[in-house]
Amino acid sequence: MIATLTEFDRVPKILRLNIAGQPIDWVSWQDAVCLYARDIVVWTIGDPVLRIRGGHSRLDSSPSNVEIHSIIACDGRVVSKDQVIPPLTNQALFGRDRSTCLYCGKQYPDEVLTRDHVLPVSRGGKDTWDNVVAACKRCNHFKGSRLLQDINLELLALPYVPNFSEYLALINSGRILGDQMDFLKKSFSAHSRLLH
Repeated sequence: MIATLTEFDRVPKILRLNIAGQPIDWVSWQDAVCLYARDIVVWTIGDPVLRIRGGHSRLDSSPSNVEIHSIIACDGRVVSKDQVIPPLTNQALFGRDRSTCLYCGKQYPDEVLTRDHVLPVSRGGKDTWDNVVAACKRCNHFKGSRLLQDINLELLALPYVPNFSEYLALINSGRILGDQMDFLKKSFSAHSRLLH
């Protein structure tokens, strides 16, 4: 499906890779057009999602066209994303935990969930991926700043740090094209909750 001018607002984000094929970030179609125009796009995967028609070449009067693919690899410096810890945001955290309170097991809309520190900050816990879980307000209030073993409460799943491909899927969930998700899934860790 190639979008038309009236459908620009519905064009999905474009998955940008580095030249080595590692996912880097999501870019808008406008930014992707600039990357194509600057001749930075080296190779593509997936189907074209948008065709931009420009003016005419001053050399031979031929019309210019750019087809924007759903996955683009760009030239430039390769920085290993394996060494980068994705930023911890509530949106990504709730996505990692599948919008489920990891204490009571019920699913909630994201606006009802909170970030709970398994080892409370008041007891030396850090605000890091491997110390936080999604919790409903009721369970978070009940737990308070106590330790799980002190109140006979158990986690339904252990917190973990998502890799960068998982993080990109988490922050754009619900708006990822099938070929983009298939590409990202190849890099998900074996314990990723996004695989289930």
